Amino acid sequence: MALLKHLLLSFTIIIISFIACYSTLQDHEDPPSSIYVHDHSSSIDDGGAFNNLIKQSTNILSLDIYNKLGNIPRSSLKMVNVNDYGAKGNGHTDDTEAFKKAWEEVCSSGEAILVVPEENSYMLKPIRFSGPCEPNIQVQFSGTLEASDDPSDYSEDCRHWLLFENIKKLYVSGWGTINGNGNIWWQNSCKRNKKRPCKDAPTALTFYGCDDLIVENLTIENAQQIHVSFQDSVNVKVSGLNVTSPEDSPNTDGIHVTNTQNIQISNSVIGTGDDCISIVHGSRNVEAINITCGPGHGISIGSLGAGKSKEIVSGILVNGAKIFGTKNGVRIKTWQGGSGSASNIQFQNIEMDNVTNPIIINQNYCDKKKKPCNKRKSDVQIKNVVYQNIKGTSASDVAVKFDCSDKFPCQEITLQNIDLECEGGEDAEAFCNNVELSYLGHVRPRCNSENGKASTMFTSIWKDYLWYM
Repeated sequence: MALLKHLLLSFTIIIISFIACYSTLQDHEDPPSSIYVHDHSSSIDDGGAFNNLIKQSTNILSLDIYNKLGNIPRSSLKMVNVNDYGAKGNGHTDDTEAFKKAWEEVCSSGEAILVVPEENSYMLKPIRFSGPCEPNIQVQFSGTLEASDDPSDYSEDCRHWLLFENIKKLYVSGWGTINGNGNIWWQNSCKRNKKRPCKDAPTALTFYGCDDLIVENLTIENAQQIHVSFQDSVNVKVSGLNVTSPEDSPNTDGIHVTNTQNIQISNSVIGTGDDCISIVHGSRNVEAINITCGPGHGISIGSLGAGKSKEIVSGILVNGAKIFGTKNGVRIKTWQGGSGSASNIQFQNIEMDNVTNPIIINQNYCDKKKKPCNKRKSDVQIKNVVYQNIKGTSASDVAVKFDCSDKFPCQEITLQNIDLECEGGEDAEAFCNNVELSYLGHVRPRCNSENGKASTMFTSIWKDYLWYM
C-alpha cells in the first residue's frame, strides 16, 4: 500500500510539471475560452476506447419483417389488380376511385396484394390507404403513379398525396415509379418567388402510424414537397430507394423521419433540392446505412426547437455514406428559444466530395432572410456526438463548423480520424464556438485551440488516469 501511494504521488507531480511546462510553451497563443479540447491522439484505440464514448448505443432492431408478415408464401396471397376495378392506366384518366376500391378489397380481406401493373401510368388525386386492415397485406408498385398537378384537387388535404395510415405489418415494394409532378408547386413556392405567400405543399408518399413496415425498391421523383415521410411509426425497414428531383426544387427533402422509432434506411440513392435525409422530433434509434447523397442539403438532424418547442432526438447512426456537391454534409441544426436534446449521435465512414459544409452543428439556426433572429435564453442541448472516419473535400474554406450556444454549449463532441481539405488540396479550416471537443487519431482540420486552460487539461488527464487505475 505504501508503494502504491508513493507511485500515485510521483505520477501526480510528473503530470503537474508537464502541464506547467506545456502552459509556458503555449503562452504566445490566445485560444478562445469557449473551446475545450481533450486530445487522445497518443493513445488511439479503434476498439474499446471508441466504443466507450457512446453512452447509449443506437441499438437498432434486426427487423425480420418477412416473418412478421406471417410466413405465408407469396403465391398463396390473393392478387388484387387495380385494372380489375376500373383503372385505365393511360396517364391522364383519373384512376383514384379504382385504387380506392382495390384497396378496400385488400384491406378487408387480408392475405392479399394490391397490384399496380408495369407498363401502365396511373393518374391519381390525393388518396388515403387507411387501416386497420386484416393481416398479411402487400402493395406491389410495378407501374407508374402520376400525381394530379391541379392544386385545387388538394383542397381537402394540402399536405398529402399518397398516404398509408394506421396499418400493421405492411410490405410495399415494386420497381415502379412514383412521380409527384411537383413543378407547378415549385413555381408557386415563396422560396422561388418572394412575392408569393409561403404555403404547404403535399408530401408525395407518407407512412403514418405504420408498425412493422418494409418499403423497398421504389423510385420517387419530383415530389411536390417532401418525397417520402415516415411519421409516428415503429419498426421500419427501408432499402433500395431512388429519390430524385432538381437541385433547385424547394423543400423537397428526400426521406423525412419524424416521431418514429427503430427505423433503418439502407442502400438508397437520394438527390433533391433539400435534405437527403432529415430526422426530427421524437425519432429514436435511427440507422442510415450506405447512402448516396447529392445534390441537396446533406443528411440533417433537425431543425429542432422551432417556435419555442421542446423536441428530442436520440440514438442516430449514419454509417457509410457518399455525399457530393451538397450544401451540407452531416448537419445538426436547432433553433434558439427551443428546448430538449439531440444526443447519442454517430456519423462514421463517410466520403465528402465538394461539400460546402462537410461537418456542421448550428445551434443558432435561423430561417429568416431579411433580419437576424433575436438571441434567446434557451436552446436544444446537443450532447455525445461522434464523427469517425470522415474524409474528402470541402467546397468552402471551413470544413468543420461548430456554432454552439453560449448558454447550452455542445458537450462531448468527438472527432476521430478526420481528413478534410479544400478542393485543390489546400488546408481547410475549423470554426468552433462553445463546444467541448475530444480528438482521437489523425484529425484535420482542428479548431484553433489545442490546449484550453491548464486546469481543464489537468482535469481531463486526471480523469483518464483514475479510469485506468
